[in-house]
Amino acid sequence: MDCSGCNRCTQMNCSIDTKCQQLDRKLMDRYGAVSFPIYQTATFAHPGLGESTGYDYTRVQNPTRQQLESIVGYLENGKDAIAFSSGMAAIATLMELFQIGDHFIIDSDLYGGSVRLFNEISRKNGLTYTAANLSKDDVRPLIQENTRMIYLETPTNPMMNVTDISELSKIARDHGILLVVDNTFLSPYFQNPLDLGADIVVHSGTKFLGGHHDTVGGFLVVKDQALDEKLRFIYKTTGAVLSPFDSFLILRGIRTLAVRLERAQENALKLARYLKRQKHVTKVIYPGLEEHPGYEIMKKQARGFGAMLTFEVDSEGFARSILNHVELIYFAESLGGTETLITYPITQTHADVPADVLERNGINARTLRLSVGIEGIGDLISEFNRVFAIAEKENS
Repeated sequence: MDCSGCNRCTQMNCSIDTKCQQLDRKLMDRYGAVSFPIYQTATFAHPGLGESTGYDYTRVQNPTRQQLESIVGYLENGKDAIAFSSGMAAIATLMELFQIGDHFIIDSDLYGGSVRLFNEISRKNGLTYTAANLSKDDVRPLIQENTRMIYLETPTNPMMNVTDISELSKIARDHGILLVVDNTFLSPYFQNPLDLGADIVVHSGTKFLGGHHDTVGGFLVVKDQALDEKLRFIYKTTGAVLSPFDSFLILRGIRTLAVRLERAQENALKLARYLKRQKHVTKVIYPGLEEHPGYEIMKKQARGFGAMLTFEVDSEGFARSILNHVELIYFAESLGGTETLITYPITQTHADVPADVLERNGINARTLRLSVGIEGIGDLISEFNRVFAIAEKENS
């Protein structure tokens, strides 16, 4: 059967669960390989002068990477997806759209690497920005004549703030401003920002799309042809492209995206409810809890609540004891894999964020972030029971 153009999935109105399996047939290998091959080559031979197979040089295009881009673009309902060597490479390329003197607005609670890029690189290149809590602040007074972009995560990292993408998109559209949404925390399985009015979607493919903590990648997904052409030009010129082998690994990860996220989300909700009952836990932030301020917005704009949660304990010592004694849970940066990871934002993901920004956002030495995996929930709860008991003894 010819699956070019994903006609089968489109005509059958397949669920996203099925699309994650069937889309790998879109550019079916000529030999019928079920797992799309790795075209590990730097260059491609031409049949003759003025003739081409459609591929010239892997920095510009590669069949394995093109297959991945096609699938991610389709899952996000975009015109095109561009695959980068990392999520930060994707954001850095995005920033090349702008000129000296341009201004942009960001959410005040972002991944620390993004903040570092904006502070250390974008400002050096003559760009300025204003930060605000986009989940509750009115963005309109912040818009200047030279404002070109609004950039946000929803939910945010690590404080899990939720922004109404549709409402923000109306403001951005009225002012001719690009709306860019980092969708890493939810993935296209749970949320499609382009459908809600965003112009560009950012992903760290390292996280839920790859899903196994074994590769690094990033994506920009767009719905506008002219914007896509600009980004493709920057992409091939600067060269931060995803390798064929890493493209293959993320292709493999997408096949299990649905089952991984469903199980991880189920675990996350149960852990959030468990943590709320612990006497040394002072705050649990998970958008799947009904008391979360963004709960109703999430129900409106997403198909789920994800597998990320943040919690706070009653002392820095208690937090450090947890980190020192976890065994089943990994004390590690990153997120989105099959294993549960616990992260200490102030020394890891947000170490480069200025202290006043951390304080304003509510990130402190008692704050811990969880990327919940697919282990047995009973085992995860037993791990916390054990670690909390040790921490209580050490900090009594």
